Amino acid sequence: MRVSHDMIDPELRRRAQVLRRVLKSSRSEDDLRGSGPLPGFADRWLRARVPRGLIRHEERIARPDGSTLRVLVYRSATHRPDAPGLLWIHGGGYASGAAELEASAFTPLILGSGAVVVAPDYRLSTEAPYPAALDDCYHALRWLKEQAARLGVRSDQLVVGGGSAGGGLTAATTLYARDKAEVRIAFQMPIYPMIEDRGNTPSTLDNDAPVWDAGTNRSAWKLYLGDLYGTPDVPAYAAPARETDYAGLPPTMTYVGSIEAFRDETVHYVENLRAAGVPVEFREYPGAFHGFDMVAPKATVSRAAIAFRNQWFGYAVRTFFAPQN
Repeated sequence: MRVSHDMIDPELRRRAQVLRRVLKSSRSEDDLRGSGPLPGFADRWLRARVPRGLIRHEERIARPDGSTLRVLVYRSATHRPDAPGLLWIHGGGYASGAAELEASAFTPLILGSGAVVVAPDYRLSTEAPYPAALDDCYHALRWLKEQAARLGVRSDQLVVGGGSAGGGLTAATTLYARDKAEVRIAFQMPIYPMIEDRGNTPSTLDNDAPVWDAGTNRSAWKLYLGDLYGTPDVPAYAAPARETDYAGLPPTMTYVGSIEAFRDETVHYVENLRAAGVPVEFREYPGAFHGFDMVAPKATVSRAAIAFRNQWFGYAVRTFFAPQN
């Protein structure tokens, strides 16, 4: 899908022009490798920044191989016990980003519900391909369950959410948890998720929208899947759009922009969930490109999407529970 200027929401057009100039279109694997770790100054700034009204601490979780997974725990400064526990997985095309990166996205969820957020600093594809990131996210989910009492989290309301690659890892982690039957998830929020590696949907083919286009998408999947890329052996835990059984997945909220590469795969995911009897709330925002709510949060369309997410989260916290076995 070729994206012309007039297809973009009027309030997003100026930002789109800037992004097209700043971000190289159709980034290669080498470009993405170069975007992996954050620059030193950005890393230091993010590590020092805690949104107003929140407190944060860092924990280290031992992996089976003896290395450690760094996780950040965010909570309200006026934390109350028996809070929802939200595993928030950052985006970045599986190749970039950090656990600190999206605190502004989940801050209203914490302040509105008292939720405790656990943000894993999972291994990027530039460090290790699939299944490293999924292993880390699922490991963090199990840790959240095991540490629920200590963290002040109610064990029957564990939640997974994130956007873009974080949305893809949300869908993958939730699917993996269903099949492993070790952790029950109350609801999930895979926002404009990156879940289809084949790149063959109409919205992805030839997509040249700002932020994330077809070429960049192809490069990112090559990095994430490694030797699996382009083969019929890609598992649904790597690319959840390949899943054929959606029964037993938790209630879901998601949204997507109408002109972004992930539009069709998100719609198909929603349709499959609904066909399996899973409660789903979904919105499609006309004229919105990938990550619109993050790069232009004051635009009317972005404010609508953010409000939808926050309001649904409040509803879900009051409605959906999953007692652990």
